[in-house]
Amino acid sequence: MKCLVAGGNVKVLGKAVHSLSRIGDELYLEPLEDGLSLRTVNSSRSAYACFLFSPLFFQLYQAATPGQDPPRCKILMKSFLSVFRSPVMLEKTVEKCCISINERSSRLVVQLHCKYGVRKTHNLSFQDCESLQAVFDPASCPHVLRAPAKVLGEAVLPFPPALAEVTLGIGRGRRVILRSYQDEEADSTVKAMVTEMSIGEEDFQQLQAQEGVAITFCLKEFRGLLSFAESANLSLSIHFDTPGRPAIFAISDCLLDGHFVLATLSDPPPNSQDLLSLEARRPAPQLQAHSTPHLDDFASDDIDSYMIAMETTVGSESSRTLPSTSLSPGLQPLCHSEEEEEDEAEAELSTVPGTPPAQEVPLPVLWLHPGPRTLPAAPQPRAG
Repeated sequence: MKCLVAGGNVKVLGKAVHSLSRIGDELYLEPLEDGLSLRTVNSSRSAYACFLFSPLFFQLYQAATPGQDPPRCKILMKSFLSVFRSPVMLEKTVEKCCISINERSSRLVVQLHCKYGVRKTHNLSFQDCESLQAVFDPASCPHVLRAPAKVLGEAVLPFPPALAEVTLGIGRGRRVILRSYQDEEADSTVKAMVTEMSIGEEDFQQLQAQEGVAITFCLKEFRGLLSFAESANLSLSIHFDTPGRPAIFAISDCLLDGHFVLATLSDPPPNSQDLLSLEARRPAPQLQAHSTPHLDDFASDDIDSYMIAMETTVGSESSRTLPSTSLSPGLQPLCHSEEEEEDEAEAELSTVPGTPPAQEVPLPVLWLHPGPRTLPAAPQPRAG
């Protein structure tokens, strides 16, 4: 595999890597006939992200040596991110970037051609792996929102950096509402802060959703995709179903496609009655940390449409496989890992009162299994 990125596309590639770094700790790189695929999934299997750069994105693109299968590799996200650490410096100093795979030495070679003849070469070790991909169908989601990324970016700007989840819904007058929520503590004297942003229907390019519907998802991953879409001046589409079903965030143009699939809370926040007044709700269960959900809670979940093909590392004894006895997912944390929280802690001076504490919540786990060698030709239909 060999590809050459030139001009301003080097910065675009770097920003895509930064967006993926908000999801997972490992990067799956796979050259396909349709273009170069960069994918990742988080440790709890509740978030998946993929960028597919078409051959037109590159000045030179060769997926594989003639007569050989396209290689696949899995590398540490931090290693690849270090090459594109500063998108501003990439734009100012880097003229082109060459990415190739040396299968003999199991090295991913990234060479930056900078101004004044300076060349920086990074040799990153990788592991052979199977294809990682998600099977999802945005067309099966009944609710669709589409707006310029700048509109949504300004809407989430007032929310504190440490906020874990945000609720998106359709309020009265078909206004799109983004809000945080507070935990009600009877013995607490501290008044929590609740932030709410309202966007009119006229600001959306497409709004296909009924009043009263709402979903709650992680804000950090959403901000990562928004940041990339804003820099590329793209519109962002949000496809979602009922609470508990994964939401699909998509961007697309002639040079690239991006998809983020994020799990949503299966029950609405306790303080969203005004937003969901037109929708029947059942009371949220009282869950303690490290508790175990009843199997009945997931009896009606249709997870077949949201399965992810997980890697099986070649020659690795610790390869993970799909559980064969049960399809009932356990609790998965919607919040982030300790390492991610430490990165966010540097951006805040103190914890915002009323921010929901880190706790385990029932999520529709994106189940993983060994998948096909290439991307599906067409979206999979939703199971009846």
